[in-house]
Amino acid sequence: MIEPDMLDARRNNYLVALIREPEHTRAGLAYVDITTGEFAVTQIVGETLDELERRVQEELERLQPAEVLVPAERERMIKGARPAERREGGFRTTEYDAWHWETSTARQALLNHFEVRTLDGFGCEQKPAAIRAAGAIVQYLQETQRNALAQLRQLYTYSTDHFMTLDAATRRNLELTESIGDQKKRTTLLNVLDATHTPMGGRLLRRWLNQPLLNRDAIEARLDAVEAFYTQTEQRMALRETLKTIGDLERLTNRVVSGLATPRELGAMRETLRRLPDVRAIVADLAERQQSLGRPVPKPLEAERLDVAEDVLALLDAALVDDPPSTRAKTGFIRPSFSNELQDLIEKSRHAREWIAGLEQVERERTGIKSLKVGYNKVFGYYIEVTKANTHLVPDEYIRKQTLVNAERYITPELKEYETLVLNAEERQLDLENRLFEQVMQQVAAQAPRLLRTARLLARLDVFSALAEVAVRRRYVRPRLHDGDAIRIVNGRHPVVEVMMKDEPFIPNDTEISGEAFIHIITGPNMAGKSTYLRQVALIVLMAQIGSFVPADEADIGLVDRIFTRVGAHDEIARGQSTFMVEMVETANILNHATNRSLLVLDEIGRGTSTYDGISIAWAVVEYIHNNPKLRSRTLFATHYHELTELEKRLPHVRNYNVAVVEEEGRVVFLHKIVPGAADRSYGIHVAAIAGLPRSVIKRAQEILADLEAEARAPGGHRERVRSLVAGATQLPLFAEPEPSPVEEELKQINVDELSPLEALNLLYRLQQLAKSRE
Repeated sequence: MIEPDMLDARRNNYLVALIREPEHTRAGLAYVDITTGEFAVTQIVGETLDELERRVQEELERLQPAEVLVPAERERMIKGARPAERREGGFRTTEYDAWHWETSTARQALLNHFEVRTLDGFGCEQKPAAIRAAGAIVQYLQETQRNALAQLRQLYTYSTDHFMTLDAATRRNLELTESIGDQKKRTTLLNVLDATHTPMGGRLLRRWLNQPLLNRDAIEARLDAVEAFYTQTEQRMALRETLKTIGDLERLTNRVVSGLATPRELGAMRETLRRLPDVRAIVADLAERQQSLGRPVPKPLEAERLDVAEDVLALLDAALVDDPPSTRAKTGFIRPSFSNELQDLIEKSRHAREWIAGLEQVERERTGIKSLKVGYNKVFGYYIEVTKANTHLVPDEYIRKQTLVNAERYITPELKEYETLVLNAEERQLDLENRLFEQVMQQVAAQAPRLLRTARLLARLDVFSALAEVAVRRRYVRPRLHDGDAIRIVNGRHPVVEVMMKDEPFIPNDTEISGEAFIHIITGPNMAGKSTYLRQVALIVLMAQIGSFVPADEADIGLVDRIFTRVGAHDEIARGQSTFMVEMVETANILNHATNRSLLVLDEIGRGTSTYDGISIAWAVVEYIHNNPKLRSRTLFATHYHELTELEKRLPHVRNYNVAVVEEEGRVVFLHKIVPGAADRSYGIHVAAIAGLPRSVIKRAQEILADLEAEARAPGGHRERVRSLVAGATQLPLFAEPEPSPVEEELKQINVDELSPLEALNLLYRLQQLAKSRE
């Protein structure tokens, strides 16, 4: 899809090409947006096929492509069968003949397109799967969107290892760019942070949110730019006001390159270029103020990097009228002064029209026929009409053209000549204006690399100033980043919930995760704010790693390689998975792929099954995270299983926290404050009462709860059984060495070189009997 009116201006429209090489456990993935000229490729490698599939799916989830190009199945291609409707990871697919994906074919397609002899300059020469994907996408565009190829001037090779990976569950649970449930609700992080004024800036911010950085220097560079706008209010406001008048230079440029631009779109480009000197002056002023304060000037704020393209502006100013039309169907979109030929043609046409307009009065005076008229129709063209009563006064040079009931119509050789000028002039003018317009587009297209660089710099300026604006409005602070384990947040707030709360203030909370206490078990009632707290910590970390200020009074963030979330309950009926199955699949994914640099946000693990099963699973998950030396991830673990609070006594790096609650006269007040220690109750019945359950139901529930609690506390009751299990549990290292057996001990003492054959047989018999006795 390439028509602007059919696309969302604030998000990319990606075509993805995906090829798997299972024999190498690797895949090539290329993507392109032909409306912006973005073309990138990566080679994804997994230790196993399952890991490869996971990483491919995560990249598809990040890109959200409109279409996925995949190799056609060879059997179907041989039989000539029609491709079946397929979906790749939930996205619509298009099958493309397998030979296009062959390495030699794909590589040659790239070499031909970029007119180079090697792909080393693009960083993918040694990545065969990447070459296959990128080459296939170029061939596909040659067949379907040939005009778009001119826009693909660069190929960017990237590695997914350079960015924080976010799986589909985490993107969904944190509501980064899409709301859970009602898509019309503006409850996403993107909605809160997106104060950009240009479509280019909106698209860039979306990409940043979907791809947080791992390199601290790159993050700090972004934070430096945001801070410059944060501190320089006058320049920030001036730039943002100017950006309101900036069009989508990126897509406009690519419309020109593809030859699809309309006069109005070139006019929009001209208006954008007209404002670039203002942008450059504002950025230069900001940089000068930074220097005067002894602060470094971030690279994106170096004014000389902004090419204002004065020559392109001069060309468009000279060529286009002040208010160009939306189409080229009629004349009048090229300035007459732009071309001597056009000006001469327009002048002759104007003179002819004036001559015809004055012909009626001239002929009346010359012939004495007062009723003489000059008219026009589409069949006969221009004519002179004389009533039959005055035909005796008609001059000899008049040529009869048409006879009516009461009149005769005539033409003259001179009228015919001027008629030809008038009638052909518009067609000739339209043809000439279209040729001139095409020439202008070609000249502008030749400057596309410059214009696209300017567009991308404008997008960055827009995002930096927007993040600074949001930080000022919402009282965000610059996070301090480090490579250690600690995450320290003072008075952190949930960026989205804080905005949505209109009637009462948001209650902030502190977070202190360290190498000594990297697992926090959080208990407390529903409705008290546990889930909000979990998400806000994850969002603050993510915001910091895209280069944004964060909603807190202070924030020290140890860089995170991945954020995993297991929050809420939902099922996948279409895939045959129950709510509990989905919960376990997501938990397995976390435990199998998290590292000691990851942040885990786990809410209610084990709640989808029986109490004993649930407690057992939750307990084992916490132990596994704590004891596995390859894991030991920073973890926020919310639960209603109060038995898990016993883990603080048994595992040295576990700490208990709870949501503070005040109970007065049978009423519960949630303070939404996370404090050290364990909660003793869940207050579920109080929440049910708040929700509006009938009083009789609430009363009966209280009676049943009292009976169950009494039974649980009784000898042999549920709670006593759990406590006895806890008290009797022996804490074993996850990978503890088993006690050596007598068989092993005896084997260690044997000198094999001194054994005779008979002694060896006797020894083997004795060891066998010893092993059987131990069974």
